Amino acid sequence: MVDLPDIAGRWTPQFALKRDVFSTVERGLFKTTDGEIEATLRHLTEIPWWSSPLAFHLLAREKRGLAAAGDLAIAPKLLAQGNGFLVRTWIDGVPLHVAKPAGDVAYFKAAKKLLHALHRRGISHNDLAKEQNWLRGADGRPYLTDFQLAMCFRRRGRLFRLAAYEDLRHLLKHKRRYAPEALTSMEKRILARKSIFTRVWMATGKKVYILITRGIFNFVDREGSGLRLVNDAPAITKRLREHPDIRDAAVVAYPDRQAGTGLYAFVESPGLTEETIRDYVTQSFGGALNIEKLQIVDTLPRNTAGDIRTEILQLVAMNQVDQIPPLLTSDRERETVARIVAERLNLRDRFAF
Repeated sequence: MVDLPDIAGRWTPQFALKRDVFSTVERGLFKTTDGEIEATLRHLTEIPWWSSPLAFHLLAREKRGLAAAGDLAIAPKLLAQGNGFLVRTWIDGVPLHVAKPAGDVAYFKAAKKLLHALHRRGISHNDLAKEQNWLRGADGRPYLTDFQLAMCFRRRGRLFRLAAYEDLRHLLKHKRRYAPEALTSMEKRILARKSIFTRVWMATGKKVYILITRGIFNFVDREGSGLRLVNDAPAITKRLREHPDIRDAAVVAYPDRQAGTGLYAFVESPGLTEETIRDYVTQSFGGALNIEKLQIVDTLPRNTAGDIRTEILQLVAMNQVDQIPPLLTSDRERETVARIVAERLNLRDRFAF
């Protein structure tokens, strides 16, 4: 448990959502004048010394961005802040790459409207290319998170207009992926025209950024799941599928209190036991890779093309099953998912520590 005197007695941690060289992000409960509410804590108490200058700079930018967004109902509200930490409200929703709002024109219409409201306040987010920074709330509305790169402008000069343009262009890239039929002719022109800053960044700065973050820091940012989701999960999935008695498998990541990031395997196998499968994985990798939770299922949920619906399995792994019903499209799919949900292994109480 972190020692933050400024919020002593007010913060009750539940589990870590993300931990890297720039900060640790935890989910928990925070006492306010209106009672205890779900919240998120970002703190710098566990970062290495060499990343401190940049980490404090990013935290300061997030504080300014969240404070400026204020009452716009676009981003988490800033509840408390101090030296090396901030507490913000928890938004009940899932990232865009999990929600996959295919054909949800209303979502992208609302997202564009909220982005304009953010820009009218003189704020540019600057990190909207990442789908994990767009949330689809339980109410179906869009929200933004992770304001570490946000900038607050006093005047809408050339730099602000450039940043706002890139914010919009990145939103339209997501719209093109999930609701391409709804793109207007103007939006298509914006998508086709990158700013000069972006063209220079793609040709120079981005290559250096990837070299430093992935090559030197060995850092991958994907919803806090990092290297285990990017490197370990595909290797384990491939090995599971090679077993003659396993029809198919999917491995997703979830926040785990002990491991930080846990791996949850869903294995489609009619006759194998959990012990047999775990032994198979252990022997395959010599104990170097492991699975925190392993659930054997009769059938994995699939879309009409036959692809496994990993976004649904992700929600099961995170125990956010209340987010699943709007994603289901048929009675057969509902029956399949209902059996998986009923037998899920991550039954942690969302409000217990």
